[in-house]
Parts: sequence; C-alpha cells; structure tokens
Amino acid sequence: MIRHALAHMLSCKDVSRLLSRQQEQPLSAFTRWRLKLHLAACDGCAGFSRQMDFLREAMRRYRS
Repeated sequence: MIRHALAHMLSCKDVSRLLSRQQEQPLSAFTRWRLKLHLAACDGCAGFSRQMDFLREAMRRYRS
C-alpha cells in the first residue's frame, strides 16, 4: 500500500500548478487524492495552499 501511494506522490512544483489550476477547472478525484496526500506530508505546500485560500478570499471580499 505504501509503495503504491509513493508511486503517485506529486512534486512540490506539480502541487503549486494544481492548486492554481483547480481554481479554473475541476480536478479528477484521483488528482485531488494525490494533492491531499502531498499536502498532508509537506508543510511548505500546505502553507502555500493556505496562503492561496487567504488571497482568494481577500479578492472575493474586495470585489463585493
């Protein structure tokens, strides 16, 4: 099981691209699983994801 999961791990570069892309189009269930797996293991990417969420919410409020 662990070997299977590691074979599907994304790089930090892949994660940053996917976090941006998911704002424009839905990701497949498999890609969302891979993204969650990486974010659970990588503090840097998890922080980047939180920053993107914060900025997205700030922009949403600014437009209102």
